[in-house]
Amino acid sequence: MISAVTVRFLRHTCLTFLPVMAALSVVSPVNAQTSTPNLPDTPNQAQPIDPSNPNVLRPTPQNNTLLSTAAGQRLMTEASNAVASQNYTLATQKLQEAREVYNQMSNFYQELATSFSGIDNRVADSQRKKALETAQMRDDATYQLALVHRAQNRSELAVPLLVQIIRSQNPTRDLGKKAYQQLFELGFVDTPFPRSGATPTPPNTSQSNQR
Repeated sequence: MISAVTVRFLRHTCLTFLPVMAALSVVSPVNAQTSTPNLPDTPNQAQPIDPSNPNVLRPTPQNNTLLSTAAGQRLMTEASNAVASQNYTLATQKLQEAREVYNQMSNFYQELATSFSGIDNRVADSQRKKALETAQMRDDATYQLALVHRAQNRSELAVPLLVQIIRSQNPTRDLGKKAYQQLFELGFVDTPFPRSGATPTPPNTSQSNQR
């Protein structure tokens, strides 16, 4: 026979346990929802890099890469703006970067032309043409850099660049003549070129060699 004390104890225990169970039944679904990670809404949303395969990269437009004529032209424009504001330090930095970009591109195109020579002359000729074009851009940047050094009265930096241009371009070409004229004005050379009345030699289109 159950005593009155036991009955009161059981009744109190049931009344306390039922509210606790009801609260757990409400809290559990909430906890389960917050523990689920958020997934991308669309398959085109950016995904984190897979650490097991970090070398898989999506291609980017050429204009956004460093080794491109667009990147070199952007640096040349920034250099021109810096010169206009007489910020020669920034102009020097931008021209050096542009020169390096064009020089690397020219060398790479020349290497491709050599690799395809005798295999596919169409590809080789195309890459050789690009090598010459980017070499011309490099020499233009080099000439502008020499002018900036001269504006700062730093002929010791301008002279080597001007000599490089003449070696690359050939003294009979327009940019080669300009570079030699700068050397003459700086007093590094004392013989003018071309001489008055001299017949200029036809330009050699095979110049603009890579350095």
